[in-house]
Amino acid sequence: MAALETEVVNVPGARLHVEVRGSGPLLLLVPGGASDAAVFEALAEQLAARYRVVSYDPRGISRSPLDGPPVDQQVEVQAEDALRLLDLHAVPGEPVRVLGSCAGALVALELLRRHPDRVDVVVAHEPPTMRLLPDADAQLAFFEEVHQAYLRDGAPAGMRRLASAFGGRPVPDLPEVRDNTTFFLAHVMRPTTAFLPDLAALARLASRITPAGGEESRGYLIHRPVAALAAALRRDLVLFPGGHSGYAKHPEAFARQLSALLEVLPDREAAGPTVTEADGPVASGADGPTVTEAGGPTVAEAAPCDS
Repeated sequence: MAALETEVVNVPGARLHVEVRGSGPLLLLVPGGASDAAVFEALAEQLAARYRVVSYDPRGISRSPLDGPPVDQQVEVQAEDALRLLDLHAVPGEPVRVLGSCAGALVALELLRRHPDRVDVVVAHEPPTMRLLPDADAQLAFFEEVHQAYLRDGAPAGMRRLASAFGGRPVPDLPEVRDNTTFFLAHVMRPTTAFLPDLAALARLASRITPAGGEESRGYLIHRPVAALAAALRRDLVLFPGGHSGYAKHPEAFARQLSALLEVLPDREAAGPTVTEADGPVASGADGPTVTEAGGPTVAEAAPCDS
């Protein structure tokens, strides 16, 4: 087991619980939703032999208390939190790799957009950016229904309604230090699902972005935005083992595939495709991006979901 170092990092409005394992090039793991650093513990153990792995509880989650009362969380603010961790742990000039999952993928993309001189590779695993979808209004209305169910009948009711985003299955039960469901439903879910990445800016950095999803979440609402993102950036969509939380359920296989991806560093000067406003939202489907499975063949985006 890799030695674990913990620290508390002060950022404007919060104090972040941070964990560091291993040695080697820096790899920042950004959790999303209601998750804290515990969700990446098994994955970090696998990766610590090759990387200096930094993970943390996002502000307002578990061991990262806010300085004031709970407020809606903003992707832009969290991107600056992530930058603070790079300031503390990145060696000047070394390549920096970032894996973000769910809302953490939006944070990772925003970090790259704001500070392209600080990040070499972003693996964006199923960012829930519903505004990329052609039926964005309907999907945002769904998340408002989830929020209203929570306000009316409590967190369990809200999570039952949210199950529709996962094909009707219960939302995955993940490792976490504390139950952050209420904070997630009240202050994280709606701001992150409504967040629209700057596609024009990200397109110029597209060679550094790997859109990623779960083999088992194909066909679910939670998977659709990353397919749209891959199509918009003209990047292949890479499928990882498991579903939306495959990094927690299949850490060894996930780590193997992630390590292979991270070993190939793109040219920072390489320009990506041009994306204009006229391109608009992109629907996933037969005309979507190429989808690549771990060590396997290219598969059609419309392939049925794994059980």
